[in-house]
Amino acid sequence: MKTRLSARLRPLWGMALIIALWAFAHATKAVDPVLLPSPGEALQAFWKGLSGGTLWGDFEKTIVRTLVSFVIALAVAVPLGVVLGANEKIYEGIEFAIDFFRSTPASAMFPLFLVLFGVGEKTKIAVAAFGAALAILFNVAYGVMSARKQRQLAARVMGAPRWRVLTDVTLLESMPQVFVGMRSGVSIALVIVIVAEMFIGSTDGLGQRIMNAQTIFDMPDMYASIFAAGLLGYVMNLIFLVAERRFVHWGGK
Repeated sequence: MKTRLSARLRPLWGMALIIALWAFAHATKAVDPVLLPSPGEALQAFWKGLSGGTLWGDFEKTIVRTLVSFVIALAVAVPLGVVLGANEKIYEGIEFAIDFFRSTPASAMFPLFLVLFGVGEKTKIAVAAFGAALAILFNVAYGVMSARKQRQLAARVMGAPRWRVLTDVTLLESMPQVFVGMRSGVSIALVIVIVAEMFIGSTDGLGQRIMNAQTIFDMPDMYASIFAAGLLGYVMNLIFLVAERRFVHWGGK
């Protein structure tokens, strides 16, 4: 029982160490207390913002933008990734373009999307969907191409038509890599949405809240908003990890 409890609490050690170093830096004034409030002050601002302030509203706006961007990216990238992965010659023909745009910082694409969609919700969602789609597309195509040839050959020998081999063997084989792409995609979408909220004419969202708090030197609220963004990213990643373990139990077998 003690061993299992210790294993479950082990992931919290790193967070406890960060909080201890933060409290130590605040107590010793190694950093100006105006710029670095105590962990207690930041936590109080976080709770106050959720219970009676506007933090929950900004939190919700960022969640909605991230999920909409992710769903659009998923709807576009998964079918396209399957097609490209199933035909390596086509993939090789556009591999450079995929890698080029995947390696280009999404923030560098802001001016282009502003020209195309203007200042508003469409730009934030479009640029986040673009960044997430590239990550998902690459992983889906790679997963399809990396499916075990022996199982595909065995299905063909048993008389399975090509489309059944694709749906019943290749796609199932590629699911672990697809989930890797989905985790990467939702994380990228969240990062881009928050950055877009900071710099693309936003009046709400965690990114805008962080910038506003920094501008007026409301440091507890700034750290509370940063913590909310980090918590959101962690929870989203955890959801996909749990879903992968639940529904893709054959991964690596």
